Amino acid sequence: MRRVLVLPVALGLLACGPSVSKSPTGDGPGSGSATLDAFEGPFADFPDGPIIEPGSPPGVPGLFGDPSSGAATGGPCLVEPEVGTLYPRNWLRPRFSWVATGSENLFELRLTAPNQAAPLVVYTTQTSWTMPATIWTALAQHTIDLPITVSIRGATSDGTTLTSGPERGSSGDIAIAPAEAPGAIVYWTTSGGTGLRGFRIGDETVRDIVRPVDASTACVGCHSSTPDGAYVGFSASAVAGNGDPATLGILSADGAKTVPPFITPTAQGLMARQGQEQPVFSRLHWQAGDRTAVTMFAVGARFEMIWTDLETSDATQGVGWGVIGRTGETNAAAYASFAHVNDTLLYVSAPAVASGVTTTSGDLATVPYTARAGGTPTPITGAATPEHNEYYPTFSPDDAYVAYNRVPDGQSSYNNSAAEVFAIPTGGGTPVRLRANDPPACSGRTSPGVTNSWPKWAPGLTDQTGKRYYWLTFSSTRGTGGNPQLYVTPVIDDGQTLTTFPALYLWNQPAPENNHTPAWDNFAIIQ
Repeated sequence: MRRVLVLPVALGLLACGPSVSKSPTGDGPGSGSATLDAFEGPFADFPDGPIIEPGSPPGVPGLFGDPSSGAATGGPCLVEPEVGTLYPRNWLRPRFSWVATGSENLFELRLTAPNQAAPLVVYTTQTSWTMPATIWTALAQHTIDLPITVSIRGATSDGTTLTSGPERGSSGDIAIAPAEAPGAIVYWTTSGGTGLRGFRIGDETVRDIVRPVDASTACVGCHSSTPDGAYVGFSASAVAGNGDPATLGILSADGAKTVPPFITPTAQGLMARQGQEQPVFSRLHWQAGDRTAVTMFAVGARFEMIWTDLETSDATQGVGWGVIGRTGETNAAAYASFAHVNDTLLYVSAPAVASGVTTTSGDLATVPYTARAGGTPTPITGAATPEHNEYYPTFSPDDAYVAYNRVPDGQSSYNNSAAEVFAIPTGGGTPVRLRANDPPACSGRTSPGVTNSWPKWAPGLTDQTGKRYYWLTFSSTRGTGGNPQLYVTPVIDDGQTLTTFPALYLWNQPAPENNHTPAWDNFAIIQ
């Protein structure tokens, strides 16, 4: 029989931390007021009494009174998590952050769930609170696919009593999915010099993966994982400012930063050619005798997708490297990536391409790899339009969908504040604008305008109760600091409708840093 842990005693042992008290104001039913069922609940994952953070005035539950009391509006704006979002079961413990209104300096955070015996109530003078790991672990086990109602109230206190308020602020439901988000994210930061940093889903800290000094260069940038997760391929440049032109680098992702032993001296020479951007790899071409990297490379005056044999002993074009053919195509190519299930490349077709990834009039297309020979491109109907510049495409882990960015045609794909994320069936169709583009309405920020950029799918998915759960990461400048940070959002396919959700902020990343261009794969990161 599953044991149910009751937490107030353990929390109360933290002498310098919050206290947990029995509440006379309806915050919990009290011990023994509900019969617990080990499988159906109600569960005692939430403390039977409020958590009172240091600095809160004496008798703070009574000051706030009944949950429905106070002004109906004018309270704090909850910015994290966004109301309506869905957590993966293995997420780092939730953090709740809000923006105070006026002189508010005292807050009540309340969570209720239909299978929990008591509400979770927190009183604090801070504008954020992170759920203890013990509570989150139990909640993520028991309260799956059920509404968890979050509400926040604010008031002004003189340290003894309330001088104004309380006022009710944001309120709504969040939930925990019956699915985990797999893998690890490695992203590019431009703070303190360029570098690649990463973490596994659920980690509460990040670590350096590759810094320029590790690659004997001045800048590292666009990157992806090798199919085995052991290595990260990246653009390396002697130009510290914008990282262009670049060469191809590959180092281990485990912190040792070693060069793959199978790369030959001839291949190293090919990798050192200037002008190679955005390396990608395929599991179908990552075994002894066929270890291939695909990069964007200017051939003449036009960027092409090229392959490089990392085990070659012959640098001749057609033997050690070559151009992937695009029969009948007159445009340049940008931002290529491999499918996961079949041998297809996804890319951007555009009249002009800069740095292998930047376009102003891009259309999405696929082309067969065909043993390095290429073939006839196929535009993705609905994502190859004259009205929009479509760019930064990426296959879902089952290749059923493509996520990508879109801005009006003629606008640059580079760091464009108007960028938004869309998803479309790989075979074409009607694009779906993700709800994750939108910041919380009460924040005053809107999209377009917050640079939602560079989407990447998680490396796996979960089928559960007739639904397919995907996860997607991207960067956005929606936060209070206005700098780019990473977010994750779920996407659910029930066989008929693609449902999207508000974004989840990754609070493990350093908030002041400029973090961009995430890659999400099974990186072998060792914390």
